[in-house]
Amino acid sequence: MVSRVIPVDPFDLVVIGATGDLAQRKILPGLYRRHLAGQMPPEARILGAARSDLTEAAFRAMVADALAAHVDAAKQHPAEIAAFLKRIGYVAIDVSGAAGWGALKAALRPDVVRAFYFSVAPGLFGELAERLHEHGLATPQTRIVVEKPFGRDLASARALNATLAAHFAEHQIYRIDHYLGKETVQNLMAVRFANILFEPLWNAQYIDHVQITVAEAVGVGGRGAYYDKSGAMRDMVQNHMLQLLCLIAMEPPWHFDPDAVRDEKLKVIRALQPVPAPDIVRGQYVARDPAPGGAGYLHDAGNPASRTESYIALKVHVANWRWTGTPFYLRTGKRLRARTSEIAITFKEPPHSIFDDARGWRENVLVIRLQPNEGINLKVMIKEPGPGGMRLVQVPLDMSFATALGEDGTDIPDAYERLIMDVIRGNQTLFMRGDEVEAAWAWTDPIIAAWEARGDRPQPYDAGSSGPEDALMLMHRDGRRWREIRE
Repeated sequence: MVSRVIPVDPFDLVVIGATGDLAQRKILPGLYRRHLAGQMPPEARILGAARSDLTEAAFRAMVADALAAHVDAAKQHPAEIAAFLKRIGYVAIDVSGAAGWGALKAALRPDVVRAFYFSVAPGLFGELAERLHEHGLATPQTRIVVEKPFGRDLASARALNATLAAHFAEHQIYRIDHYLGKETVQNLMAVRFANILFEPLWNAQYIDHVQITVAEAVGVGGRGAYYDKSGAMRDMVQNHMLQLLCLIAMEPPWHFDPDAVRDEKLKVIRALQPVPAPDIVRGQYVARDPAPGGAGYLHDAGNPASRTESYIALKVHVANWRWTGTPFYLRTGKRLRARTSEIAITFKEPPHSIFDDARGWRENVLVIRLQPNEGINLKVMIKEPGPGGMRLVQVPLDMSFATALGEDGTDIPDAYERLIMDVIRGNQTLFMRGDEVEAAWAWTDPIIAAWEARGDRPQPYDAGSSGPEDALMLMHRDGRRWREIRE
């Protein structure tokens, strides 16, 4: 099956911070792939904006290098790259001053969708919104795209929301979480709400527990200084993982409409119970000798006294009729055994087994795999082939769609590609609303405040392992086990 490409309307997209890592690694290569797919009309234009004093030719050369480094070789067609680069312009601006804003305004068209992607440090988000308004770049068709982190606590998130709201309406603000742009995440909603098969079973009566894992094999690397002020709770749980939990736990919205979907997600966040200390495990990776892949966290962060967690596991409960009694286990960490992100929904055992071979019994598990190989499968029990009686074995019913949009799956759009095109369309379904962000911080802040008040130190865990021993006990004491972390 070939994916259907629906072109968007003409637009001017300004990538502020266009010389930075995110723009060069994700945003600009993603835009090229949308150009190659035919989704951009001929009139679409992309403007880079940054402090660097570059000529347009020099910036285009920089973009060409980014495409060579981050676009699959099979998609690097010289004629298409040349055509894409013709869409590209560049303006040097001073975010904190007046330089360049007049030139940027003159380069934009008044009669098309105008989007500004804030690919800059979070501390500049509010200032950028003020500059756009001050220099007359905000029009009724203007949209702004704001990267995470959106604040570092409830107070800062509220302050940033207030600053943005002073210059833009909520329907113009796109708080991006690239996890929501993944094909598998969107198919989770399709599996739930477009099929009668699962929805009657999607509750505490039939689901034993849910595991959400986001494991990374790399350490904090060059992000050490930033990460040490953030930690796994702020960097991953408060945004990415809560969004995944919401999609699993939310009630069916009345329609696949931006506010209808976000209303239901907000209800889930507000229904999250406080998490007691015994249901939280924090860890820091340490390097053993020899240590393949690098040093320990304290070295990577450049802070020998750091108490910041590079790993966290939590047992979370949603206090509503659908989910009372069903725990959600969340874990995420750096320098773990493998890079993998998945949601595993484990169903309860049948109330009575008619088979004698109970030793081989396994629960039904629906696994939604986000990376590295996107797909969905359902593990069910069947008879083991061959003579010798009724012996049971667990096998996966593969519902993977990783190859559905192309022979090898490479035609599935990257999350950033999809989300940027949604910005141009004006579709906010996969973006966080201001009250969602604040509700997530309202739940997260007391957890962080409690361990800071106690002076807790993260538990050490070996780089390349599955995390701290106490994270295993978090599951074992409930008679459950974490799924194996593997690629």
